[in-house]
Order: sequence, then C-alpha cells, then structure tokens
Amino acid sequence: MTDLMQALAARAGEFIRLRRDIHRHPELAFEEHRTAALVAHKLADWGYAVQTGIGGTGVVGTLVRGKGGRRLGIRADMDALPIDEATGAEWASVNRGVMHACGHDGHTAMLLAAARHLAEQGRFDGTLHLIFQPAEEGGGGALRMMADGLFERFPCDAVFAMHNMPGVPQGRLVLREGAAMASSDYATITLTGVGGHGAMPHRAADPIVAAASIVMALQTIVARNVDPLQAAVVTVGALHAGKANNVIPATATLELSVRALDRDVRATLERRIKALVAAQAQSFEVKAQLDWKPGYAVLVNSPAETAFARDVAIELLGEDKVSLQGPPLTGSEDFAFMLERVPGSYLLIGNGAGEDGDVSVRGACMVHNPGYDFNDDNVAIGSAYWVLLAERFLAPADVCAAEASERHHPQPLATH
Repeated sequence: MTDLMQALAARAGEFIRLRRDIHRHPELAFEEHRTAALVAHKLADWGYAVQTGIGGTGVVGTLVRGKGGRRLGIRADMDALPIDEATGAEWASVNRGVMHACGHDGHTAMLLAAARHLAEQGRFDGTLHLIFQPAEEGGGGALRMMADGLFERFPCDAVFAMHNMPGVPQGRLVLREGAAMASSDYATITLTGVGGHGAMPHRAADPIVAAASIVMALQTIVARNVDPLQAAVVTVGALHAGKANNVIPATATLELSVRALDRDVRATLERRIKALVAAQAQSFEVKAQLDWKPGYAVLVNSPAETAFARDVAIELLGEDKVSLQGPPLTGSEDFAFMLERVPGSYLLIGNGAGEDGDVSVRGACMVHNPGYDFNDDNVAIGSAYWVLLAERFLAPADVCAAEASERHHPQPLATH
C-alpha cells in the first residue's frame, strides 16, 4: 500500500491545516455550526450529495459509483469539550473555555482527506455515506441523528469509526471484536435527614454519616456482585454536604459514574445500587432519593466486520503495526448506539506513546486533558485507512473475484 500512503501523505498538509483551523475554532455539542458548514462545503465541492441539519448539526455526504448494491457508512465526530486549553500551540483555541481535547478535529480531518481522495481517484462500486456526527461528548448525537432517520435516509450494510488513543504508538491500529467500550450511566443520590448542632448529634439524623457509609458500601458491588472475570466500575465522583464544622446539614448529595462491559452486568449494577442505597439510608434513619440517568450503551464490535477491518489494517500497515485484539476500554462512546442498529466496528489509532509512559512525547498526553493535542502524523495514515476500507468494502465484482481467486478464500463480508 505504499502508493496509497504516498498519495495521502502528499496531500496531508492541506488537511493538517484544516485540522488546526477546526482546532482553533472548537464548538460544543449541537453548536458545531461552523464546523458543519466547513464539512458540508468541502464535500459539496468534491461532488458529494450533502445533507445538513441531521440530528441538529450533523452532516452526511453521499457518493454513488456504478450499480453495486452495497452501502457503507464511515463516521467521524465533530464536537469539542468545555475545557480551557493549555497546549500553547499556535493553533490553540480562540474560544475561551472550549477546546478539542479529544481529537474530534483530527477525526474530521482524516475523513475529509479520505473523502477527497475517494471522490477524485477512488475505485468502488456502490454507495458511500460519510457521517459527520455532532455531540459525541455526552450529548448523544448518534441517537439524535438516528431519531432523525439517519439509517432510513442513508441505509448502511456496515458502519465504521475510528478514535485516536494516547498511550499507543503513533499510527498503530488497534482492533477488537466484541465488547470494546463500556456503558456509562449516571446516578444522583440525595439524602435527607434532620439538621442540627454538631455538639448534639443525637438530636439529628446525619446524612453525612449515611453518605460516608454508602460510599464504602458501593465498593462491595463490584467486589461481591459482579463476576470477577467481568469488568465494572462504580465511582463516586462528588459528595456535597454542609458548610460548617459544627453544623449537621439536612441534606447530602452524591454523584455516581457507573460503567460495565456487559449488558447483564450493567443491569446488575443498577439493581444493586438502588437496593443498597435504600437499605443504607433506612439504617441511618434518613430518606434517599436516587435519580438514575442511562447513558451510552456497551459498544460491541461485530465479528465479521471486525475481521474485515483487521484485514484492511494489515494490508495497509503490515501485521506488526496492528493489534488484532486489543484490550477493552472503560471509557464510553455513543457510536455504540449505531452499532446496535447496524453491524460494524470501532477501531483505535495510536496518538503517541513514550517509553515507560513518558507523556512528554508528542501525542501521548491523555484525552480530556488541557494539554492534549491530536497528532497530525495520523492524518495521512487514518485517511489512507478509510480509503482502503471503502475501496475493499465496495470493491467492483471483478476485483472481488480476482482477489478471492488469488487468496483462495472469500473476501470478508462478501455476502452483504
């Protein structure tokens, strides 16, 4: 794949500049008006049929070649985070308190670079849908696009997405079949007792003591109610109560983040948290109100599509630069909802890693950090991957037949 890599690398500068422009002008969930307009303008210039405003600020560009009936979707996300940037880069955010701290600017640039190459030189037979999604960072943009008829208006036989990953060597591709990212649910627990003087606790019902006991008891759920071979997380990220050392407050509030890599484990966590909180509160003679907010689903990569995505990665980079079955992550991603509707796969591209976790290495700073920046060396590799994946998935029948004969086995997904 030297020729393809060279072609994308030769044009990478144009899309690195575009990436940095998007980085300089970050936009939060459902506010990606400038970014969406830029994407739509580029796609239209290259000959794509463009639809805007899907799910709010989503964009889909469609390119049809030949008479093939196969339909492919590739998705990139566009939104930024409410973080003050501290990179000191020339292209740092000009929008105070907002920055691209997760690399969605890079994901958009990679897919746009692929879009141009496919429009000008791509050889394929079928329908290509490029999906630029808003509001991945907790806003549920995938659900909004789907509620707006994404897959009814733009049917896909398979859908793929890619995310950069600090801590993994730059450009390395990581695939995983099955559960790859965790579900994420959120709970707010409000404990109501009886306030009083700190010197006379017997005349109060102390919600702080109840809260402290609940925090510790919650840790037993993963240890004693979840199969040790399964992964789960129950984190109390906030506890708010009281303002003075000699006053027992009337209320205390806890904020929880709850994650699982299995749908049944996810249900167990919800059931046990609710039961444990109610019992603990009763034992301390306080009242408990628990508000449960379902978040993103478990992201599950389908076997056939992941095998296909692996083959493409190996063809592009060689097996030594591809992790065939990487570890799961307890972070969450709303591409999971798309994968519940359409088979597909979500892969990672390394953003940079130093020896022994040296985060001073370019690209190694973790996402959601004020010092994070997307590694521009990934623009060429990521876009080349999307080009090759599209051309292989939508390969003309004569190409599929020739390659199948040469390899003595059928192409992945040949029956789609």
